Amino acid sequence: MKQFTIIFVAIATLAACGGTAPKSATTQQVEPQFYTYKVVAEYPHSRTSYTQGLQFIDGEMWEGTGENGRSRLMRTDLATGKIVESVSLPKEEFGEGITILGDKIYQLTWLNGKMHIYDRKTLRQLATHNYKGEGWGLTSDGVKLYMSDGTSNIRVLDPESLKVERYIGVTVRGESVLYLNELEWIDGKIWANVYTTDQIIIIDPKSGVVEGVIELAGILPENERDSKTDVLNGIAYDAATKRIFVTGKNWSKLYEIELIQK
Repeated sequence: MKQFTIIFVAIATLAACGGTAPKSATTQQVEPQFYTYKVVAEYPHSRTSYTQGLQFIDGEMWEGTGENGRSRLMRTDLATGKIVESVSLPKEEFGEGITILGDKIYQLTWLNGKMHIYDRKTLRQLATHNYKGEGWGLTSDGVKLYMSDGTSNIRVLDPESLKVERYIGVTVRGESVLYLNELEWIDGKIWANVYTTDQIIIIDPKSGVVEGVIELAGILPENERDSKTDVLNGIAYDAATKRIFVTGKNWSKLYEIELIQK
C-alpha cells in the first residue's frame, strides 16, 4: 500500500544507525490496522505557534510551543484560536511536549534537559526537573507520565519523583520505530506523531506494539502552506465527547477528525 510506506523509512533509518536505548523484552510481529481520515471540523490555529504539545481537557485547549525565544505554554480558545493565558520559557530553552495530570502541567524542553512543572490554575512554575537525553513528547494515563525522546523508546515516569520506571520499546511488524514525537493517551492506547511524516501510530502501552497507523497526508491543503509551515505535530483528545484534534507546526488550522478504517 503506497500511501502507508512512510513509517517504514523510520524503521530503515534505525537499522542503519543502530538503536542504543532499552527495548521491550518481547518483540511481537503484529500487522497494524491502517486508517485514513475524515475532517469533521476546522478551527483557527496561530501561524506563529510551533506546536510541540497539545491537550484538550475539561473544555480547554492547552498548547506547548517550541523554538528558542518563542517557546510558550498557553491555554487557547478552541473556537477562535486566540490565546487566553500563557507563560514564556527562557530564551535559551526550546519547548517541547506537554501534559496535564491533576492540578499540574508538565512541559519538556528539547536539548536543555529540563521538565518544567506548573500549577494548572495559576500557571505559576512549581518546580523544574532535570533529565538526561532529549525531550520530545509527553502524555499521561492519569497515573503515570509517558515521555518520548526521539528514539524508538517511551519512558514511563513516576509523576512525583519523575524517575524512569521502565521503557516501552515501540515496534511495528517486529521492527523498532524511530522519531516518536508528540504523544496522546486515547482510550488506553498511546498515539504518537512520527516526526517528518504525515502519520500517527497507535501503540499498545504494555507491549509497545503498533496496532494502528493513521495516514493524514493532505490534511493541510497546499494553499495553506508556505516556507514557514512545518510538519504534522499535535494530537489532542476530548474524552467527554470522543473528539480527536490534530494540527502541525505553524499550521493555520487545527482539525477535528474521524478515523476511517482501510
